[in-house]
Parts: sequence; C-alpha cells; structure tokens
Amino acid sequence: MKAVFKDIVLAESDHTEVVEKNHYFPREDVKIEYLKKSGKQYTCPWKGEATYYHIVTGEERMDNGAWSYEHPKEAAKQIAGHICFEKKYVKE
Repeated sequence: MKAVFKDIVLAESDHTEVVEKNHYFPREDVKIEYLKKSGKQYTCPWKGEATYYHIVTGEERMDNGAWSYEHPKEAAKQIAGHICFEKKYVKE
C-alpha cells in the first residue's frame, strides 16, 4: 500500500493494519517530514484519542489529512505506532 499526495509518496508498506477500512501504516514506513502536528483532536469511543497531522509538501497542504492513535485502547492496540491517511490518498 502507498499513501500519495500531489505525486509525493508519503508512506509505503506491505504491513498496514486495516481498521474500519482505513490502512494504518507503521511509523517507520512514513515520511514524517511531510507531516506537521495539528491542533485538532478527536476521541473515538473504542480506539481512544487521535492526534491529527497536516500534510505539507512544499507549497501544497492538506489540513488534518493524517492521524494516529499514540496510545490506543486495548481494542485497537494493533494500530499503536501507526499513521493513517485520508482514504483518497491511499493506493495499492
């Protein structure tokens, strides 16, 4: 799987975790330099607190286009250390 924004590969991995039809990429397979932490927060009843990121590639920016659950609840423990991107940026 790949996450691509404006022809830039943000992440690529054969080991994504799929939760609610979203692919969560292992952090080591993500180009973190394109992500800037945002102030948006969300709490999922079963996954826990999400941290959001803006995707920034030079002049281009997508607000809150990626997120992670740094300390997920037990039901979602497999996505700890993973980052998810908006579905429209994820391709096989």
